[in-house]
Amino acid sequence: MKQEPFVIERTYQAPVDRVWRAITDRDQMKQWYFDIAAFKPEVGFEFQFSAGNEGKIYVHLCKVTEVILGKKLKYSWQYEGHEGLSYVTFELFPEGDKTRLKLTHEGLETFPDTPEFKRKNFEEGWTALIGDLLPKFLS
Repeated sequence: MKQEPFVIERTYQAPVDRVWRAITDRDQMKQWYFDIAAFKPEVGFEFQFSAGNEGKIYVHLCKVTEVILGKKLKYSWQYEGHEGLSYVTFELFPEGDKTRLKLTHEGLETFPDTPEFKRKNFEEGWTALIGDLLPKFLS
């Protein structure tokens, strides 16, 4: 059954180009997001990273599917060895000298129905990243 995607929006005290670099530059990403070996905001670019909790590590397999420079970044998000395919979209909206970021994570219902893949975990994770770690990095 298709669920509503998870959406979180936050406004940062930073111009769009600064926020864009934070979500697309590997060296900046690893300071607030995940330690990704390589990243390029180019359609078809594949990247992966490992993350987890409670002693379980999951390999995240991702592929960039859409890029509008300075405005939109979308990539697929899967887990090695698990069924399911989701998509994460970052959209940036300039608001004067600030930037509103809208993050959408769709397809969460395609993951296994286990505690590790519950929607609540994604909500908590993205809220920590977008609502806490990214604004601290940008300040």
